[in-house]
Amino acid sequence: MLIRKTPWRNESEPVIVIMAVLLLLGTINVFSSSFVLATTSFNNPYYFLIRHVVWLILGIVICVVCSRINYHRWQGIIKWLLPITVLALILVLGVGTVVNGARRWLSFAGFSVQPAEFAKLTGILLAAKFLTVMMKNEKKIDLLRALPYWIIFGMAALVEMEPDMGTACIVYGVPFLMAFLVGIPWKQVKGLFIFGIVGLAVLIIWQPYRLQRVLTTFDPWSDAQGVGYQAVQSMSTIGSGGLWGMGLGEGVSKYEYLPEAHTDFAFAIFAQEHGYLGVLLVIFMFFLLAVCCYYISLRARDIYGQILTLGIMLLVVGQAVGNLFMVSGMFPVVGVPLPFISYGGSSLLVTMASMGILLNICHHGFQPQHEHEPLPEPPAPRKSTAPPLRLVK
Repeated sequence: MLIRKTPWRNESEPVIVIMAVLLLLGTINVFSSSFVLATTSFNNPYYFLIRHVVWLILGIVICVVCSRINYHRWQGIIKWLLPITVLALILVLGVGTVVNGARRWLSFAGFSVQPAEFAKLTGILLAAKFLTVMMKNEKKIDLLRALPYWIIFGMAALVEMEPDMGTACIVYGVPFLMAFLVGIPWKQVKGLFIFGIVGLAVLIIWQPYRLQRVLTTFDPWSDAQGVGYQAVQSMSTIGSGGLWGMGLGEGVSKYEYLPEAHTDFAFAIFAQEHGYLGVLLVIFMFFLLAVCCYYISLRARDIYGQILTLGIMLLVVGQAVGNLFMVSGMFPVVGVPLPFISYGGSSLLVTMASMGILLNICHHGFQPQHEHEPLPEPPAPRKSTAPPLRLVK
């Protein structure tokens, strides 16, 4: 009798199911959280939904394409992807579209792309290639002398100039965590950590609005009508949902109470309409995704696959954790969207491309588990070549 080890025919199926659930929830939430703004601004309640579906279809195509590209080829593709990303980051500083005082988007044909989002994936691919070479050659990893990490630092600096401090921290922070988990000297970890803390402090103090956001993080009600307004509205929105939520489309905070209700704070609207049970469902999906990534990393065929899987997990799940902390008031307000759930074409494309690479690692890393092979029959006993024993009287 043939018995299957798991309910999945292969290790990519649970990842696909998690993606499908999150994308479905995200698409529903995009419409529910944006139709008020779409109606008042564009006289079309489906304005953002239509654009989201276009990005979603393109993202699915990119995911399928990336899942069919052998993940080892990204070590060569990065040679072309890196200069294109850097050029786009430089270009956006000169001719980018300004929204809310930040120059972060390149617009064409009615659509906008955010090069900083693509810098996240580029940094992961570049770091994975460098760390793999160092580990294969059994060399000591020194980030201070590593040219790839200085390039990643340069990309993060360009993103900060937009300004977008939250995304800049992700661009450099994820590759740094990859190196930390792979193994770098503790002395260097301490030095880079201190340098990072000092650098962040300087950047925060340099921009007064950032300093005010940090100071009001743990007491946003001290300036509820000013800097703390967004945090107060977000926490009030989440709390008003209760256990069961107000119902799909019945949330009230999207009626111009909560800014960025369909982008960075989309999860607050989701919590208000679907309640704490919906919140637990989303958190559980990201937890399962992290478990799947960990399992795929352990089973990956080579070091490059292991490190790349680790980077994708840190990018997608780590960004989700950061967004959840932000909307719940435990982290300063930064421009970090929730993967799969928030509206945003560039973020969705990068997330889908990352998941496509993950699926390819899963496909090439180890063989799918279909059924148990029947146990081999025991070998037949070999005939002894020794002469027969004779009884001696």
